Amino acid sequence: MRIDLTGKTALVTGSTQGIGRAIAATLADAGARVAVNGRKPDVVASVIADLTAESADRDLIAAPGDVTTEAGATAVLEATGDVDVLVNNLGIFGATPALEITDEEWRRYFEVNVLSAVRLTRETLPGMTQRGWGRVLNIASDSAVVTPTEMIHYGMSKTALLAVSRGFAKDAAGTGVTVNSVLAGPTHTGGVEDFVYELVDRSLPWDEAQREFMKVHRPQSLLQRLIEPEEIANMVAYLSSPLASATTGAAVRVDGGYIDSIVP
Repeated sequence: MRIDLTGKTALVTGSTQGIGRAIAATLADAGARVAVNGRKPDVVASVIADLTAESADRDLIAAPGDVTTEAGATAVLEATGDVDVLVNNLGIFGATPALEITDEEWRRYFEVNVLSAVRLTRETLPGMTQRGWGRVLNIASDSAVVTPTEMIHYGMSKTALLAVSRGFAKDAAGTGVTVNSVLAGPTHTGGVEDFVYELVDRSLPWDEAQREFMKVHRPQSLLQRLIEPEEIANMVAYLSSPLASATTGAAVRVDGGYIDSIVP
């Protein structure tokens, strides 16, 4: 099975670190021209330099801008050009007791995690349908299904992404464009390391802290470890490819067995 995205242009939001960076690298390795996105142009340029140093064959372009704003999203799309594969990866998370989440935070999580994806999908889907081919992928989370008590505002936003994905998939029915969401499980990124240490003893070495976090806060994981970003990226690459032409409107799990469900 060979994933070939030659001739396709992909935009991956929030791709200067973590899961987004891994997705950008994997799509580029599959032959796509990949737009790397982040708010700061210098950071985007640095990441592109690093990714190119890892593999000179990668076709990467800079698409800096804040996609949580209309002006920023417009600038990113202008830098990218026609988008064949849109990966809405940008997201924020953090632990806050349920009764302490303010109205402002509820709105912020919706605007960053949901509305930014809606905005970019709305702008790119017409071109995809006109060309008769395209892929939209929303990076959701196990928290969309298993609402975490320590960050229900985050869980809410990821649940909303599932509905957004299904709705846009229906809108694109029969056009050759697929829209899916990816239910990513607890994943090892720099931000998650900080989050883990918010919940466990900061004096613990990382390996012990990770095990303690999974044991206490994510005990239902069948993998019993954090997922590596490249493992999420591999699924995204498949769903972005022609090989996944019959998968649309779906919530595909890369969760390490975390969600206790037989049917996705």
